[in-house]
Amino acid sequence: MNYENIIYTAQDGVARIRLNRPSVMNALSPQLVAELLAAVRQVAADDSVKVMVVSGEGRAWSAGVDLQALNASIQGGQFSADQILIDGVEFINMMQTMPKVTIAQVNGFCFTGALEFMLAFDLIYAAEEAKIGDTHAKWGIAPKWGMTQRLPQMVGILKAREMSFTAQAITGKEAEKIGLVNRAVPLENLENTVNQVVEHILGNSAQGIAAMKELYYKGMNTTLREGLAIEYQSHYIINDRQEFLQGFKENKSK
Repeated sequence: MNYENIIYTAQDGVARIRLNRPSVMNALSPQLVAELLAAVRQVAADDSVKVMVVSGEGRAWSAGVDLQALNASIQGGQFSADQILIDGVEFINMMQTMPKVTIAQVNGFCFTGALEFMLAFDLIYAAEEAKIGDTHAKWGIAPKWGMTQRLPQMVGILKAREMSFTAQAITGKEAEKIGLVNRAVPLENLENTVNQVVEHILGNSAQGIAAMKELYYKGMNTTLREGLAIEYQSHYIINDRQEFLQGFKENKSK
């Protein structure tokens, strides 16, 4: 597929997607979200891809939903542009259910709808200088992509309320402190940091990771008791490290 708003490449088990609307800080237009959905479908269908990394061109990861593009579709604090809402929800659901590791490489500004997307990634690495915030209240718009449910899971209900009610942004460094991102590093080190994480992931069992990813997400949506039962009763065929295990057994027996 030919993309106009994103740059897509796939090599050596890694799909890389770069949001490419730098003149508007990679704002999420209906077309960009549709392309993101198409790209994640492409990743899900490509058996050679184990990890997906999403970054942004220019000084933003994404400034959030393109309000100018959707201005005519906002009525009474709700979007009536159904397709972008549907595409966004499907994009999030596919990222969380496909057996691939998804990584957000947050290089700069990340606001509102983009923050909702960020919350749906398996792993998040940010530049210390990045600005991350929820501005739904600033614009008088209700969230639709999971903000009120996922943000409290990540940072706790008190911090989530503070971020949403004040609409004030935090830095990548503060985001690391409150558990919103895995790690924050200087911008010049961000890509290398993500590449190192990717290499560690690729060195492990993709089938094992896929199984644990599914169990993590199932457990997040139920009680501890039910989650423990789901884990114990689950059965996964994991055979992509048999050669490694055989070598381990042979070395141990020597």
